[in-house]
Amino acid sequence: MDFADDPRAALDRLLRDRRVDYAELSARIGRNPAYIQQYIKRGSPRRLAEEDRARIAAYLGVPEAMLGGPLRRVAASAASRGRDMVLVPKLAIGASAGAGASIDGEPVEGAVAFDPKWLRDLGADPRALSIIRVAGDSMAPTLSDGDDILVDGGDAAGRLRDGIYVLRMDDGLMVKRIARAPGPGRIAVISDNPQYRSWDDLPMAAVQLVGRVVWTGRRVR
Repeated sequence: MDFADDPRAALDRLLRDRRVDYAELSARIGRNPAYIQQYIKRGSPRRLAEEDRARIAAYLGVPEAMLGGPLRRVAASAASRGRDMVLVPKLAIGASAGAGASIDGEPVEGAVAFDPKWLRDLGADPRALSIIRVAGDSMAPTLSDGDDILVDGGDAAGRLRDGIYVLRMDDGLMVKRIARAPGPGRIAVISDNPQYRSWDDLPMAAVQLVGRVVWTGRRVR
């Protein structure tokens, strides 16, 4: 999907993946219950107001560019032969590899520049990316406490396959390994660290997938 060309379809897909209904999101941003449905289905308003877009992006844990906001770029150095770099927002939250964390209303605290070709080689759409910090060690040794993870919000339930995802479960934001379980609509939610709990067989309805982890960076200790 080209998020820049169709932010309504992008928002609709995000809400389906996260099982958030139109009226609930409207209430979250202080609008009347029909506001989001009218925006998606009728094209009214034609564009989200900047404040509404920012609140929705923060609630869903995605960059504003995914909802029709500008994709920020910064001029690269001469060494990159004039190629612009893509600025990926870093969200001021931690995706817990332990007990869970809240994402609702958290702001963007900065941005990190990436080479657009490198992002394309990852198979990720730059408009759907955000950076979140891992909190806790339940995904060790794969992910460590304090690692920054690059999350593709366009690669969630609609394209589900085995891998590491940021998800909401029990009102918390977590990073876990997801695998398909036997039976339709069943998944396993796995902590790579055996000292932490895993769930071998859950209905998809028990979790809300925020996005797939496509890369991680960490400090040298």
